[in-house]
Amino acid sequence: MSEKKNPVKTAAEKVQDAIDPGNEIPGVPGPVPPPVDEPTDPTGPLPPKSDQKGPETYSPTGQKTGVPQKKVAQGGDRLTTAQGTRLYDTDHSLKAGPRGPVLLQDHHLREKITHFDHERIPERVVHARGAAAHGVFQAYGTASQITKAAFLAKDAETPVFVRFSTVLGSRGSADTVRDTRGFATKFYTEEGVFDLVGNNIPVFFIQDAIKFPDIIHAGKPHPDREIPQAQSAHDTFWDFVTLHTEATHHTLWNMSDRGIPRSYRMMEGFGVHTFRLVNAQGETTLVKFHWKPKLGVHSLVWEEAQIAAGVDPDFHRRDLADAIEAGAFPQWELGIQTFPDTPEQNFAGIDLLDPTKIVPEEMAPVQPIGLLTLNANPSNYFAETEQVAFHLGHLVPGIDVTDDPLLQGRLFSYLDTQLTRLGGPNFGQLPINRTHAPVNDMLRDGMHQTAVHRGVAPYRPNSLDGGCPFLAGEDTGAFVEVPAEVAVSIKERKAPASFDDHYSQPRLFWLSMTPTEREHIIAAYTFELGKCYEQAIKEQALLVLANIDSELCVQVAAGLGLPAPSSDARLTDPAPSPALSQLGQTWPLDGRIIGIVADETADLNGVRTVRQAVLDGGMVPLVIAPHGGTIGPDDDPVTVQRTFTTARSIEFDALLLAGAPAPGADGFGARDAKAGDAQPTTTDPRLLLLLNEAFRHGKAIGHWGDADAALAQATIPNDAPGLVGASSPTGVLDQVLQLLGDHRVWDRFPTTI
Repeated sequence: MSEKKNPVKTAAEKVQDAIDPGNEIPGVPGPVPPPVDEPTDPTGPLPPKSDQKGPETYSPTGQKTGVPQKKVAQGGDRLTTAQGTRLYDTDHSLKAGPRGPVLLQDHHLREKITHFDHERIPERVVHARGAAAHGVFQAYGTASQITKAAFLAKDAETPVFVRFSTVLGSRGSADTVRDTRGFATKFYTEEGVFDLVGNNIPVFFIQDAIKFPDIIHAGKPHPDREIPQAQSAHDTFWDFVTLHTEATHHTLWNMSDRGIPRSYRMMEGFGVHTFRLVNAQGETTLVKFHWKPKLGVHSLVWEEAQIAAGVDPDFHRRDLADAIEAGAFPQWELGIQTFPDTPEQNFAGIDLLDPTKIVPEEMAPVQPIGLLTLNANPSNYFAETEQVAFHLGHLVPGIDVTDDPLLQGRLFSYLDTQLTRLGGPNFGQLPINRTHAPVNDMLRDGMHQTAVHRGVAPYRPNSLDGGCPFLAGEDTGAFVEVPAEVAVSIKERKAPASFDDHYSQPRLFWLSMTPTEREHIIAAYTFELGKCYEQAIKEQALLVLANIDSELCVQVAAGLGLPAPSSDARLTDPAPSPALSQLGQTWPLDGRIIGIVADETADLNGVRTVRQAVLDGGMVPLVIAPHGGTIGPDDDPVTVQRTFTTARSIEFDALLLAGAPAPGADGFGARDAKAGDAQPTTTDPRLLLLLNEAFRHGKAIGHWGDADAALAQATIPNDAPGLVGASSPTGVLDQVLQLLGDHRVWDRFPTTI
């Protein structure tokens, strides 16, 4: 019997065998490890990584096609023109001889350069820098009594696409600037698209949309120098918000730790406005939407944010993508605060149409109505994250708007902006924006029309198309505006008197903060106002702060070297709202990043043990060593993910020290400035910097073996809070994880107020 020979595999088959090797550490660039030499065997486009997916395949008119996602991606194993003609060369223009002029007939050159010249579309005026993910929303059914929205019925599952963003910065700015964050969710429901377009702060700078251009112009870089980028620490911003005191509440939130989230995964979201829900019986309820992160609300400290903006400006988008790739899927509960739909539209004296006001959760508890899970990264940033188009007017039966004057203006603005950004009125036909409900809209033509319409009568009524399309009734799923009574009055440019209170809620927020959070707010105001040039702007700001709290004003004034003014308003003392504070609870550890410091002399068995325990706990372990590659014996090496050159404390939620590595070969100032010019130490000076930063930022630090030598050289006291030492590596890890549930070791932050 002849011996069977293994069949010769094609290049494509070899690639398929290597796909998705099960990387434990996120961040792998592609689905297969690349070879050292340039590939020579033709193969088609590689599939996306296992953590990625594209938009679901629906037609431009909302009909499910069933086409595999790879069928709408590029295909073939040979380079072609945009029309599918194969090319033999793309490195040289067609010339009249090797040294001659380029010929006008070079169709490939013209197509390639022309497309390149038009690759960019106008970035968003606000929310330009974003990151996004695909996911699913599962409804609990707890909202069914107050809304007929089908996607909120019990156990209904709805695909979603969520985009997080900063507000002020350009698309190329840094993630960790102090700013408001966008939290926009597109629900692809069976009744059409519903967009919940919110922020991580529940109130807004302004009460009326007509002032939106003003606040954004004030917050953007100064128009003469185009600086500072992605910052509010400059004169025009503070000039506006101190003269328009309705901005005070939002500004205070922004100066709190909420302005610098630890990650998108640990960030609350708010619908900001009051919406109106209607049930099957026509009964209405006013609501405010809340997204509550399962991992709790957590923020960076200011120094971390500054370091990250320099060494890793993609800090937040990387964290989101890596967590999803690692299988630590971020989750949020969607909740609602509910209020009677009375003619006055207020609750406990709070005007529900004022977007600068909140209703404290202690007065109106947030009721969970569903769970959002983000479980896949986009496969193409431009096609999905950049081209996704949100609009507050994308509503479904059961959800309607109110007369909030900011919301009313946004209903115009969001639709209008897509016309410029995405080239015309057919932006809804882009794959990421396509509804999952059938479309028969009688809208025709226009730029980028990709649907092929049939029929001859795109109007109603008609007989030529058999009367199609027919109107729907409320009993057949039509969106019918709630017949809310509109007050008859004179036309005037005024706000209601209830909008005039600009200070009581900022004072509520301040009084609800812990001493540590108050210190951070004082530091933020002092930094931001300290960056302003004009003395008058600083004095205006101090007058505003005096109307929030005298101690806040005194402390900021001291930092600015100015006298503290007295309040010109009567300060009230509302009961604090504990729900406004980020401190005081413990949270799950999914997706947390644990740095493990080691070298060849360390207890590598302990390193292997805790590394596996971190993985088993749904977290990400990153081994940090003096050099890259591996450490330990060749037959059982430990892979290194970070070196003392590439590691900074901002990336890690906690540190474990398995030893005190000696200075690496590149551990000197001319090669790596982090090593400094200090006197030689037995421990790598970059590790000492790492430890000092982690200690300063309140990170838990665990150690075993001879690692205490490194702590001593870093002048970190043995009895400092959050410093864990034990003989057992697993015992150290257990104690560190207990500390990590509080996010930080808050006892390391002394307070004076």
